[in-house]
Amino acid sequence: MTRVSAGRQQLTHSQERRLRRKREFDAVYAHGRRFGNSFFGVAACVNDKGWPRLGLAVAVKTAGNAVERNRIRRMIRESFRLHQHQIPALDLVVSARVRARGTVATQLRAQLESLWQEVRIKCASSHSS
Repeated sequence: MTRVSAGRQQLTHSQERRLRRKREFDAVYAHGRRFGNSFFGVAACVNDKGWPRLGLAVAVKTAGNAVERNRIRRMIRESFRLHQHQIPALDLVVSARVRARGTVATQLRAQLESLWQEVRIKCASSHSS
């Protein structure tokens, strides 16, 4: 994996920044706050890791065939990779909604960026306490 540096921060998406186990997803769904827009839904829960972690829930029913699901997943991961240093220490589960299917990349990126901003603003108070 190629590492790109933004100042002093590494812009990678390593395994330590991923939710992988069912119990991690279940904890976020059970205790997290929910945010969303017409393209994506996010459940966010404070973690004790010191950095944000991302989990993806892109279903066949909403995103369609494998090509489209993987395109949406790549967009979410790339957007998270670029914005991870602006997001507080949260476990995030991002799910795609039906409107995301077939939508152009620029529009998806814009929606994800506004979603990260909403998460950052609304979770900053719960993160600091």
